[in-house]
Amino acid sequence: SSTAEEGRLLASKQAGEEMAMRLGRRAWRGLQSGAQQLESSCRTAAVPEYTEVTRLANGLRVATEASHFECETMTLGVWIDAGSRYEAESNNGVAHFFEHMAFKGTKKRAQQALEVMIEDMGAHLNAYTSREQTVYYAKLFRKDGAVGMEVLADILQNSLLNLSAIERERDVILREMEEVNKQHEELILDLLHAAAYREGGLGRTILGPIGNIKTIARRDLEDYVKTHYTAPRMIVAAAGAVDHDEIVALSEAHFRDQPQSSQTTFAVDFDPAKFTPTEVRQPSLEEPLAHVALGFAGADWNSEYAVALMVLQTMLGHWDRLNPTSGGTASPYKLARALAADDACYSYLTFNTCYKDAGLFGIYLVAPDQGLPLTITRLQTYLASLAHPGSFEDDDVARAKAQLKANIISQGTDLASVCEEIGRQILTYNRRMTLLEVMARVDAVSPDDVRATAARFLADKDHALAAYGSISHLPAYDRCHIRNYHSSSR
Repeated sequence: SSTAEEGRLLASKQAGEEMAMRLGRRAWRGLQSGAQQLESSCRTAAVPEYTEVTRLANGLRVATEASHFECETMTLGVWIDAGSRYEAESNNGVAHFFEHMAFKGTKKRAQQALEVMIEDMGAHLNAYTSREQTVYYAKLFRKDGAVGMEVLADILQNSLLNLSAIERERDVILREMEEVNKQHEELILDLLHAAAYREGGLGRTILGPIGNIKTIARRDLEDYVKTHYTAPRMIVAAAGAVDHDEIVALSEAHFRDQPQSSQTTFAVDFDPAKFTPTEVRQPSLEEPLAHVALGFAGADWNSEYAVALMVLQTMLGHWDRLNPTSGGTASPYKLARALAADDACYSYLTFNTCYKDAGLFGIYLVAPDQGLPLTITRLQTYLASLAHPGSFEDDDVARAKAQLKANIISQGTDLASVCEEIGRQILTYNRRMTLLEVMARVDAVSPDDVRATAARFLADKDHALAAYGSISHLPAYDRCHIRNYHSSSR
């Protein structure tokens, strides 16, 4: 039965994820009916609903948010406080591998039966793995909520892990790796993690190395689940046409026997993040452009600087010369105007990614090889200037704050995003942040706060660098250091 611990917390959408590059790259897969587009059939309010939270006796938490609008659909999922950074070097990739296997049949239903069931319901069943979390979720009609909960519990608790299916899935994951490495943003940001966290779990990829993919065994998969899929580290989250008491009862019925602690002797925690100022360069004659990511040690989720860094990220902005709406030399972003002055740079994105005990803040840019020296000079000169008066106007900060708040609100208008934030925030903060609280935190950031944040995270700070493609003209690591550009920034 449930304990008495229940609470109501206003919902909110954590800032900036649409514009942020998600360095903790996610691998997605799932089953989807082509007949229904459930994600667009129900919208929540811009000012979110109350979130109800109940803790079951075994420690599993159930959190729901009902929509006030007429709605016949829901998003239901299980958020697990475990991802690739919880792996060891020897089993790196096992979390992602199990995510694949969860859809390959259970003791109750074969893979084809599962696929037919999801299709017949007009539902969508999916999953993803990140560096710190693993998520399994379903989008479905309200009347199918009980079935959805049973299916989620079944694939998490009763996956067959058939040996022949494991062997087949190795080739699937290896092909997935090939496709991921063709996506330059994915590749360069994995390389950046390898540079920035060279000695720890955050530096390893989510898919794992080829050698592990070829050798991960059924016992490895079973041990990982027995170690990390414990009730206190799991959140059942639901949003849309939901009744909290019903979701609690279903969770109780299907997850009451979820163990409260690890069933193995393996480590249950991750190794602490340690930022390493170094670089990874991967030249390639097959890629005509240079792809470069330059990252600084950022803020963790609970840092007092977290919101100010979001404002700074928004103020730095983004630009792509192939996108006529991005402004170029007429852009409201000063950095975009500097980098778009000629053909030395083709595009850039600002990223700001938080983890439990660390963060990465920086720029991912694409440029011709010959333009790299000038692009790095312009980028670091501008970043170095941000800690000093006169580098930006009060209006630049006000504009960034308005954009950030609009983005926060807009991302909270679909059920999948709301459910995502319920699960992530409760795992991260142990509570659901209110929209008013988030707005107030953004409003409280002053221009002086932005300058202080730039001084804290950028000025004279070491960086990690990742580069891929035609990079023969990329300056040496020491020449890229921000301290080399202070004289021209004052």
